[in-house]
Amino acid sequence: MGWWQLPTCSGQGCARLCWRNAMCWAVRLSQRRLCQASSSPGHRTCSACCGHRSTPSWSCSMGPAIPVLQRHGLRVLPRDPYSFTPLLEDGSPPRSLLLGNNRAQTQQQIAQFSQKDAQAYPEYEAFMESLVSALDPLLDAAPVDTAALGQGSLLQRLSALRSLWPLLRAGLALGRQLPRYYEVLTAPISKILDQWFESEPLKATLATDAVIGAMASPHTPGSGYVLLHHVMGELEGRRGAWGYVSGGMGALSHAIAHAAAARGAHIFAEKAVSHVLLGRDGQAQGVVLQDGTEVRSKLVLSNASPQITFLELIPQPLHRHLPPQEQLPKDFVQRIQQVDTRSPVTKINVAVDRLPSFLAAPNARDGQPLPHHQCSIHLNCEGTHLLHQAFTEATHGHPSSRPMIELCIPSALDSGLAPQGCHVVSLFTQYTPFVLAGGQHWDEQAKNAYADTVFDCIEAYAPGFKASVIGRDILTPPDLERIFGLPGGNIFHGGMSLDQLYFARPAPSYSGYRSPVPGLYLCGSGAHPGGGVMGAAGRNAAHVALQDFKHL
Repeated sequence: MGWWQLPTCSGQGCARLCWRNAMCWAVRLSQRRLCQASSSPGHRTCSACCGHRSTPSWSCSMGPAIPVLQRHGLRVLPRDPYSFTPLLEDGSPPRSLLLGNNRAQTQQQIAQFSQKDAQAYPEYEAFMESLVSALDPLLDAAPVDTAALGQGSLLQRLSALRSLWPLLRAGLALGRQLPRYYEVLTAPISKILDQWFESEPLKATLATDAVIGAMASPHTPGSGYVLLHHVMGELEGRRGAWGYVSGGMGALSHAIAHAAAARGAHIFAEKAVSHVLLGRDGQAQGVVLQDGTEVRSKLVLSNASPQITFLELIPQPLHRHLPPQEQLPKDFVQRIQQVDTRSPVTKINVAVDRLPSFLAAPNARDGQPLPHHQCSIHLNCEGTHLLHQAFTEATHGHPSSRPMIELCIPSALDSGLAPQGCHVVSLFTQYTPFVLAGGQHWDEQAKNAYADTVFDCIEAYAPGFKASVIGRDILTPPDLERIFGLPGGNIFHGGMSLDQLYFARPAPSYSGYRSPVPGLYLCGSGAHPGGGVMGAAGRNAAHVALQDFKHL
């Protein structure tokens, strides 16, 4: 493994991590790994079977749990500025757009393209902040239990009524602006941005957060919510702030593991789960590892995708020749099978022997990192039409000829990630289909041809980039599925469209983390509130499981 293929935590490319309010004892896992919560008198433990190196993820945004994890070795390097968009244009030098936390400097940057947009930007940020603040409580609670409201016992109905409070709280916070906010949630992000701004580089830069990881265009209805999802979270008290985890994203996994172990957890690495262990009454009783070891527990929490959890890990009934799905309600199985898991993402990890030098912002003579090198660097973002064009090509089975590229250089802030003078470059690119036109599958030739296209694009912005490359690692959607257990290569375990959120994630009547199998809970990105390595689903699921545990 090359030094640029650093072992990191599997998750969303350029992911936002917003551990919320408390440490969750449901540890993030990948592939066919399960988090199993067991209990002995006087203590609770979490047996987590996790493994795999992972290289999709570099940057993060974390919440109030960070002090806990810092005590276990976590160090986050804030990024400011955080966004850099160089342009290809005839001017010498070409212009660029640099966004950061300094409002005056950000407005000055935007004013290169539009004075009107520079004046509107603070109001736009305040508008989005108010919407995020209103929706934030919904992320920290299980969705309303609609089944219990309609047909549960009196106790269940009262409990379900209490679960309405976050929803009511969000509605009250939105107030008279509700219709306007509703439009943001349901409309194409291009429509929303057109209402605020006139300069294409600014609109395209902001639109990347609405389509990142999604097989969607800025013109796709509902893409506005995806943007909101990516601006939630906080770092060191600043909402929406971004940072790099020192040592790579794997350092976050290690910090969580150390924190869990300090509370009595037992973690089993490289121990893949074969199936969930079921009793004769259909109750989950633990897991069976691939080596045949049985790990018994009263509760099992799965961080695997809904597809792996319910379609692969539920065993067939004893003495019956039925597929595993026959253990589950037919309509539930159908819902899980029909989840939209299309992914546009190809991740390319690159080792270079020097920093990229952009025409719009040439390197210093000493070759040391400049402020823009720590940013998410957006390429092929001169206008939203380019993003839509790249999307359209992929819908016809063709990798984008001018892909959307988000380039990160974590070693610009964390020099320990690469040998002296060298750097790690993380490329999060889209759009690439899972299956190529004509039913062709990705082979090494196709993968390298696409990577060459990406490198040609970077070369146009930063001449000399291709000559600086020492090695590269290409992960297409099928690779992301095979290596990390991401269905369809989807970093969110399923699309973040409005029809697959809240009440409907992963399926109607099962959005509250409990599953049709008693004692089995879903705690990963396939559950509410969805994708991003944010920890909210795990924390919420843990609370639900603990509530049930009291009655066992």
